[in-house]
Amino acid sequence: MSEIAEKAAFDIIRYAQVWEDADILVEALRPQPGETVVSIASAGDNALALLATGARVIAVDLSPAQLACLRLRVEAYRTLIHPELLELIGSRPSARRLELLDRVAVRLPPDDQLFWTARREEVAARGAGGVGKFERYFRLFRTRVLPLVHGPATIEALLTPKSPDERLTFFDRTWNSWRWRALFAVFFSRAVMGRLGRDPAFFDQVQGAPAAHLRAKVRQALVEQDPSQNPYLHWILLGRHGQALPRALRPQHFEAIRANLANLQLRLGPLEQLAAEGVEADAFNLSDVFEYMSPAAHEAAYLSVLDMARPGARIAYWNMMAPRRAPATLAHRVQRRTEIEAALKSVDKAFFYSDFVVEDVR
Repeated sequence: MSEIAEKAAFDIIRYAQVWEDADILVEALRPQPGETVVSIASAGDNALALLATGARVIAVDLSPAQLACLRLRVEAYRTLIHPELLELIGSRPSARRLELLDRVAVRLPPDDQLFWTARREEVAARGAGGVGKFERYFRLFRTRVLPLVHGPATIEALLTPKSPDERLTFFDRTWNSWRWRALFAVFFSRAVMGRLGRDPAFFDQVQGAPAAHLRAKVRQALVEQDPSQNPYLHWILLGRHGQALPRALRPQHFEAIRANLANLQLRLGPLEQLAAEGVEADAFNLSDVFEYMSPAAHEAAYLSVLDMARPGARIAYWNMMAPRRAPATLAHRVQRRTEIEAALKSVDKAFFYSDFVVEDVR
């Protein structure tokens, strides 16, 4: 058992969509057709984005619920056309999500059919990408907290394209009010995030206040980047994606994902299990799994990744609030790619992460 599995429950949908930017992930890993990529599954979006490159993807997760999200997506790509997929996920408004869900679910294993039957009404209301604990947390923010600070006109203005100078002026004069700062500090505190968003166990290795970290990252997303082009920010503020979609949901990648679905494997269990089975890989998308681990568990898990890695393999992962890089005892076996990290971190649309790490196996 992975260490975190002993502390947090994995029988619920924590993330109904992936909150990590697949654009910088694919740019960092650059998998070639036929290569093998090990990817943390989560809800499946980034595993599918990697699949579009022609690579063979092994998607692994501790959570049966997260793998059920990925299996639903797999059958949706097989069954639906692209606009229907966007409706089912919740990227676009829809009055026919139950019809779309039924068309997809009939192709799923019986246990998955029961799993999604229990969530039919929530899928109908919010889309399959809106039914996780983390998405409910953002929905509470959007419907209960944000209206106390900013109205629809202000939100629309934030998401309207502007020049960098115009974004700075809007942020300083309109968005970053004292009321915004006060409510932000409460809603994104460790206590509230642990209870309503992430699991409290996910903060065991975190030092400092989450709200202080997130406040600086929000400014980056609203001023230094273009909010109108950020699908994650659109979902947080509106409950749907804007015209700029996450990579796996863009029309130009739809057919490539569909054509390569046979090269996707789903595996239930800890990352370390793959190493014990002799899996070898050319690239690794490790999400932010190391952030939840004690230093000893981090070292053991990282060693298992190195055991799977072919020479020259590339490793990519995020840190949110707990700093993690190659453990000191193993650092000599990898090369940090700081120039790649710096270039990609500046354009990371999943703005709440503090670090994006890219390492090559020597």
